[in-house]
Amino acid sequence: MTWVWGVRCQLQAFRAERRQWRAEHERFKAAQRAARKNGRAPDVDHPGPPPTGFALLPWLLMGMGSFSNLLQGKTPNPWVGGLGLITFNSLYIYVTFRSFDRERRAAASTRVALLLMALVTTGLALGYGGNWLMFFPLLGLAVGAALRGPWLGRTGLLLTVYAASVSAVRGDWEDATNIGYATFLSSMVTAAILGLSEAVRELRAAREELARRAVEKERLRFSRDLHDLLGHTLSVIVVKSEAARRLAPRDMDAALGQITDIESVGRQALTEIREAVTGYREGSLATELTRARSALSAASVEAVVRQSGAPLEPQTEALLSWVVREAVTNVVRHSDARRCEITVESGAEQVRLTVTDNGSGRAVSRPRQGIGGTGLKGLTERLAAAGGSLTAGPSPRGGFAVTAELPVQSAQFAKAEATAPRAS
Repeated sequence: MTWVWGVRCQLQAFRAERRQWRAEHERFKAAQRAARKNGRAPDVDHPGPPPTGFALLPWLLMGMGSFSNLLQGKTPNPWVGGLGLITFNSLYIYVTFRSFDRERRAAASTRVALLLMALVTTGLALGYGGNWLMFFPLLGLAVGAALRGPWLGRTGLLLTVYAASVSAVRGDWEDATNIGYATFLSSMVTAAILGLSEAVRELRAAREELARRAVEKERLRFSRDLHDLLGHTLSVIVVKSEAARRLAPRDMDAALGQITDIESVGRQALTEIREAVTGYREGSLATELTRARSALSAASVEAVVRQSGAPLEPQTEALLSWVVREAVTNVVRHSDARRCEITVESGAEQVRLTVTDNGSGRAVSRPRQGIGGTGLKGLTERLAAAGGSLTAGPSPRGGFAVTAELPVQSAQFAKAEATAPRAS
């Protein structure tokens, strides 16, 4: 009764899986219809229903000869034979349905069921012989379905030798050869087909997961680009607009100069947004330092820029330009500073960029290890991918300091470029 209850549980699980697959299939068909309606080629890459134990049930017909002998009264002690047939079939169904779930087929109960199948098969073969020997290939099929691993080869060979030996006891050498060959073939072919099917489905699932992660990664990159683009540009526009409003009553020419700068910043922002969408922009540190001076000057912040050392690689400049942009934006928006120093020191192996101000020390919120805000968090990840680091926090002399360090040449820059923004 325990095995019957187990089979019923397997059937219920199969029905649940079948309902889930039907729902997925309906969604797939709806997507196909939508693709045809929009004039696109329909996606034909559909995995179909997942394999279950029902795929192995037809092989039970190999035992029809034994069942026919029972019905015709050719089997001595028919009640014993009938009980053995029912027991074997129940164990076979139990094992095969559990074989399509990795955790269940590795469970001890599945191994015990296989051992019981082997005992029942041996008893029926030795007791009756003839058609009852065909249960050995069925046992091999169950073994191949349940044991898909390093033990399969040795187990299959041992089972083949065992089946041939028992068949030789009850029949002749021809029967022994046929039963042994059929047992070996059923176990190996079943394991190969089911293993290949499982591998294909796992590869398909891995491909879908990689595609999903790629989409998420691109969305994250684009959101960081928009933050860095619009955050800085809008801050400069607001600061220059306030400066133009203050200058207009007493110095119209200076106010018009600020308005001209606003127009230039707006046009440059449009260009940069287009480049961000197409993904072709490379940052320039010199250009960003010039923009930083302009933004700080419009906010009435004295800008001091120092640069020393050898010229930098384009990849290094691109990353440092983003640090300058984010740090200066935070100075303008949050610090209440009157002076900002930007220092770039390039050595033989490492380049260091430092942006310090004499403000209130609240240039950016610092919820974790001094690195806060969406912009600095994204820059920390980008520099880490290139083998560098970014620190931000209150300066010992007062104010706030952002320090970025990068290797002058790093094999990791290729990886950093994949996550770095393409427009600014």
